[in-house]
Amino acid sequence: MKPAEILQASNHRPWPLPTGGWVMRQTWRELLFAHWPVGPEVLRPLIPAGLTLDTFEGRAWIGIVPFRMTDVRLRACPPIPTTDRLPEINVRTYVTLANKPGVWFLSLDAGSPLAVAVARATFFLPYFRASFSIQRHGETIEYASRRLGRGAPPARFAANYAPLGPASHAPPGTLADWLTARYCLYSSSRAGQIYRGEIHHAPWTLAPASAEIGRNTLLEPWNIRLPDVPPLLHYAEHLEVLCWPLRRALR
Repeated sequence: MKPAEILQASNHRPWPLPTGGWVMRQTWRELLFAHWPVGPEVLRPLIPAGLTLDTFEGRAWIGIVPFRMTDVRLRACPPIPTTDRLPEINVRTYVTLANKPGVWFLSLDAGSPLAVAVARATFFLPYFRASFSIQRHGETIEYASRRLGRGAPPARFAANYAPLGPASHAPPGTLADWLTARYCLYSSSRAGQIYRGEIHHAPWTLAPASAEIGRNTLLEPWNIRLPDVPPLLHYAEHLEVLCWPLRRALR
């Protein structure tokens, strides 16, 4: 799909398209949303001043999202080797500022050292270099990651996941919509300044999913213990995304 076609569909957004031009496009593939409810008191200490932890019916949520990125390129630029397609897994929760709900990343692991270095420097995001093994068997994704790098907190994840049924758009106001209909991310500079990075895409097409998580130490750096309940699981086959540059987030 051409960027102009992606931009045409915007009536579903909770606020208008950002001003200025987008700077990067990406396609997210074979994505699993695995979410667990947690007490707000667990996550509030991890959110910087200036942002408000977002909750749904009084509960905060933490998500682990493994996927692959393809077609990653800057606007009007050819693909950059080693960064145009790469695996990623992120740990996230949800925040809001000035009536713009968004994503706060606790960590992001990616398979490209160059992409990790650029994202840390330009987007102030806690990226880490990692190795990945991803195989597809029919509709089942066999996914494993291992964080690399001296001094990086160790973290591993391994799971087999697959869609369970037909995909559809989550109805507005539902938990699935609240978790996934996020059109910006937030990050914080070393000086403590809050930034917002806006994105745009069509509404998520989500399928219910199954997942067998064999190993998960991604949350150990914060001593977060997930509740003893099954995660809420959704699968998305692909989504095309446009990204805008970071801007200072104002109240």
